[in-house]
Amino acid sequence: MDPVRNPYAPGAGTPPPELAGRSDVIVSGTIALRRIAAERPAQSIILVGLRGVGKTVLLNKLNDVANDLKFRSTMVEAHEGKTLPELLVPGLRNILYALSTIENAKEKARMGLRVLKSFLSSIKINIENIDMGLSIDAEKGTADSGDIETDLPELISIVAEAAKSAKTPVSIFVDELQYLSPHEFSALIMSIHKTNQRALPVILIGAGLPQIHGLAGNSKSYSERLFLFPEIGALDPEDAVTAITNPAQREGVTYEKRAVDEILRATHRYPYFLQQWAYESWNASESPTITFDVVKRATELAIAELDKSFFKVRFDRCRPSEKKYMRALAEFGAGKHRSGDIAEKLGVKVTSVAPTRNALIRKGMIYSPAHGDTAFTVPLFDQYMRRVMPSMDGTSPS
Repeated sequence: MDPVRNPYAPGAGTPPPELAGRSDVIVSGTIALRRIAAERPAQSIILVGLRGVGKTVLLNKLNDVANDLKFRSTMVEAHEGKTLPELLVPGLRNILYALSTIENAKEKARMGLRVLKSFLSSIKINIENIDMGLSIDAEKGTADSGDIETDLPELISIVAEAAKSAKTPVSIFVDELQYLSPHEFSALIMSIHKTNQRALPVILIGAGLPQIHGLAGNSKSYSERLFLFPEIGALDPEDAVTAITNPAQREGVTYEKRAVDEILRATHRYPYFLQQWAYESWNASESPTITFDVVKRATELAIAELDKSFFKVRFDRCRPSEKKYMRALAEFGAGKHRSGDIAEKLGVKVTSVAPTRNALIRKGMIYSPAHGDTAFTVPLFDQYMRRVMPSMDGTSPS
């Protein structure tokens, strides 16, 4: 079939043609945003799930809802190369500038810009182009201690006060929360706690890998009261079928039942992979009916594409010792496995590979579902590891 008309567009964060099975998350997020907009209390939200389940798509959707409700928003993605202040300051500056144009909020917003200047002066790193345009004097003694757990809550609070004066709510969206340091995550939680206590119109909506539960629990004991933690997983069978078949039906194309069943089996019903398999099946079919045989051919194409992109980009970030650890984990197949068994497979003691395991957790490659257990954060990654490193000796094909 004509690839130009292909309704499936795989890609990280790309909106799927059919956002199936996520209505409960969208509804709860929309309710929370509406409550904040109405100056009523609401829990902030952190979406939790593996790679490929559509967390970023949902963040973008809720950001659209926030924009429709006239929020002033900032959306950032955490990663290993930047600190939390580097991520947040540009967006907060833009929000304060916007609020400073509203008559009732001018004084508070200008105070916020002075506090932002203080905050920048206390950061011991260079943030390029962030303080450009901030020609005003710093508000000395506020948010300038150099301790992010003290300074960030003060900064967020003054932004929220300006928002309240402007009758304009503020939303902060943070993707990949697991890359924040414990100190940074604690500061973010304390900021939301402080604004909640004062009934200020600010909400945090974030997303992260499953290890975010441990990070939240270790940061502040009251985090479970401040946040909802919806689990975003594989789609149930009915929603997975809808995600595959509805976009095709709109284009006059149908699937054989066996073809749909094969896609569900191969993808384990993870949204990213459903999109990839449907995309390749569409391109591989020469008729308006996608058959089982077409899907079998498409599986080879989908795996080849994932191996050179989705999987490879993560594999290439890892050191040789980390790749060997993941290969040992892959030997046990999908799911969670005892860390001791992985060490035994490598022929070493658990304590000797603990630094490697910790490094892989920090990189977001694996997580610990329970004490002593280890699992991949990327669905189907065990299969990829066995393809890219066929032997257990740590070698991979050239």
